[in-house]
Amino acid sequence: MTSIGGAEMVDWNLAVATATRLVRPGPEVSRDEARAIVAELRKHAKSSEEHVRAFTRMGTEDIHDTPVLVVDRAGWIKANVAGFREILKPLLDKMQDRRSGGPGAVLGAVGGKVTGVELGMLLSFLASRVLGQYETFAPATRDLPAGEHGGGRLLLVAPNIVHVERELDVDPHDFRLWVCLHEETHRTQFSAVPWLRDHLEGEIQSFLSETEVDPMTVLERIREAAQSLAGGRPEGEEDDGGRSIVELVQTPAQREILARLTAVMSLLEGHADFVMDGVGPDVVPSVAEIREKFQQRRARGASRLDQALRKLLGLDAKLRQYRDGERFVRAVVGEVGMDGFNRVWTSPNTLPTKSEIAKPADWVARVHRKGE
Repeated sequence: MTSIGGAEMVDWNLAVATATRLVRPGPEVSRDEARAIVAELRKHAKSSEEHVRAFTRMGTEDIHDTPVLVVDRAGWIKANVAGFREILKPLLDKMQDRRSGGPGAVLGAVGGKVTGVELGMLLSFLASRVLGQYETFAPATRDLPAGEHGGGRLLLVAPNIVHVERELDVDPHDFRLWVCLHEETHRTQFSAVPWLRDHLEGEIQSFLSETEVDPMTVLERIREAAQSLAGGRPEGEEDDGGRSIVELVQTPAQREILARLTAVMSLLEGHADFVMDGVGPDVVPSVAEIREKFQQRRARGASRLDQALRKLLGLDAKLRQYRDGERFVRAVVGEVGMDGFNRVWTSPNTLPTKSEIAKPADWVARVHRKGE
């Protein structure tokens, strides 16, 4: 545990305990049904590899170093806490080094448990919504293996997949394969583009290194964010434009980094959506019905509370990434073909910028016209 003066900055065990206690139970299935669902998801994950590689023309060699794990909601929570510990360790070490007396000591003494509870509450909300996830920076644990040579792991959250397929009233076998196609695309992206993981990690660490480590500064910025979200901005200040709490506590330097990260994530998510729909008609008979119903579900959210939380946490931006990224990929492939699009994976310099995601022709002009 990273600690300040012996007090944990984040009580990770408490985060896991809080999340698993608060998370809603999954749909009711018998033991035999559960075994059959797990077996089918594993089978679809395996068959998706060939479909995705053939369609994308990426990763033709067997270079995957990533296990596929079918987990329940508690398993997803444990896996993500392990990932958070790994990616946040440099930031927490930095905060430990900068620790001084006064308010910092107080936060060091009690903040770990408070942060653990808050993280647990967030994870309990997300744990019932995620269908699958490629964990890029996943460390191996006793219960959750990861790639031996830097690969991550692919998680398929069985109860959430079953819940959504029932909610949408779609063919369960088709839906499970459709989900696997999306997640397998992410695994292919990182296995076929060796520099991508290090590039993302570098951007994330740059973002975290800009984080204010003075506790009182952090508290003041969170207070301002809360005022803005509650409509209580100080008089004379301009409207924040509806930004999430994540955006409101950023520095200018972090916003620049976030713009680059947003472009990359839009590319990755949009590419996965493009692939699952491109492969779908050949292997998923009811793909058109699934896509239509799933898009409607994404757009409306589960409830008013769900919509409010999505906005507060910045999850609406995640939905825009799917839409904008898929539009970018479709436009580029339509203009220069799949091989021309795959130039995007050449180096960090050929990744689209945030503005190019919105204007695919600009990316084509920069990467193709100048090269020619």
